[in-house]
Amino acid sequence: MLGCFFYIVVNAAVLLITGLIFDGFELSGWGAAFIAAVLLGLANTLVRPILVVLTLPVTVLTLGIFIFIINAFLLYFISFLMGDAFVIDHFGTAILAAVVMALINALLNLISKPFTS
Repeated sequence: MLGCFFYIVVNAAVLLITGLIFDGFELSGWGAAFIAAVLLGLANTLVRPILVVLTLPVTVLTLGIFIFIINAFLLYFISFLMGDAFVIDHFGTAILAAVVMALINALLNLISKPFTS
C-alpha cells in the first residue's frame, strides 16, 4: 500500500515538473496533480492494457514508439476529465509531455529503487 502511495506522489511531482517545462501543460496545484496522478494510475491499470493490445501491430511496426501516443492519449483524456484544474492545450504537447514524463519517471525509479524495496 505504501508503494502505491509513493507511486502516486512521484507521479504528481512528475506532472508538476512537466507543467513547469511546457507552457501548454497546466495544473492548478498539488491537489490537481494528486488527483491527476490517481486518475492516471487508474487509467494505466484499467485502460492502457486494452489499448496496448488493440494497437499491438502498430506498436510493433513503430518499435514501441506508439506507446508514447497511448500515454499521450491517456494524459489528454485525463485533462479533459479534470476540466480547468488540468489543461493540455494540444495533443502535440501531450505527446511531448508523455515523453518527458517517461524519462523523469525512469530517472526517479532508478533513484528511488533502493528506498522502496
